[in-house]
Amino acid sequence: MTPDFKVLPDDLAQLPVTVLKGVGPRRAESLARLGLRSVQDLLFHLPLRYEDRTRVVPIGSLQPGQRVSVEGRVLGSELRHARRRSLLVTLADGSGRLTLRFFYFSAAQQANLAPDSRLRCFGEVRPGPQGLEMVHPEYRRITGDGPTMVEPNLTPVYPATDGVQQPALRELTAQALERLQYGGLRELLPDTLLRPLHLPQLAAAVAYLHRPPPDASLEDLAAGRHPSQRRLAYEELLAYQLGLRRRRLEQRQVTAPLLG
Repeated sequence: MTPDFKVLPDDLAQLPVTVLKGVGPRRAESLARLGLRSVQDLLFHLPLRYEDRTRVVPIGSLQPGQRVSVEGRVLGSELRHARRRSLLVTLADGSGRLTLRFFYFSAAQQANLAPDSRLRCFGEVRPGPQGLEMVHPEYRRITGDGPTMVEPNLTPVYPATDGVQQPALRELTAQALERLQYGGLRELLPDTLLRPLHLPQLAAAVAYLHRPPPDASLEDLAAGRHPSQRRLAYEELLAYQLGLRRRRLEQRQVTAPLLG
C-alpha cells in the first residue's frame, strides 16, 4: 500500500523509533542503549551473522556443529536428576532421532512437549550421551499434518541488549524496511561511481543485508565480501578520506603567527 505522505531524503533519520509498532517508552530506552533512536538507526544496525532457517534438514543427516532447522514428532520425554535437573525430549522424523535437552523449563513447557506433538526446532547439533542432541533449541509447535512454511530469507542475528532480544529486533527492522520501500534514506554516491565498481545503491544494500535471500552465500557474508557489505564499507572509507582532505585544506588556510 502506497503511503499518503511524501517521503523525503533523511526522513527516516528524523523518525523516532517510537513510531514503530511495539515501541513504547521502556523499549525505546532499551533501544537507546544500542544507540538506536531513529528508524534510520535501526536500518544501520546490521546483523553480526546469519542463520539458515530456509530449509528443514533430515535428522538422519545431522552432523555435530551444524546450526539447522529440524522437524519431527515427539516420541517421549523424561526428567533426569543427575548433576543438573534436565528435561530430555526425543524427536523423530523417520530418518533418525534427536534429543532436545532443556535445563530450564516450566510445567507448562513440559506439557507442551507431550508425546505426538509436532515440532519445528532450530539449534546447534552437539554430541550427547545418547547420540546427537540440541540444548535449549528454539522451537514451536506445528498443527496439522501438511507441509509447513520455512523462512523466506536467511535469519539475521543482531547485536542485542536486555529488553530487546532477537525476535523484537527482527520485527522492528521489518517495519523499518517497509518504510524504506518508499524512500527516506539519502543516497550520497552517484551511479557513475557505483556502476563501475558493481556496487548497489544504499537502500538496496541495506535491505539485502537485513534480509538476504536463501541462495546468499553465508561464507561471503561472514567474510564481508558481498557487494552490499562492500558498498557500505566503501562509503565509510570515502567519507573518512574526504574528512581528512577537508581537515588538511582547513589547516592550510590557517596563517601561522609571526615570530618577532
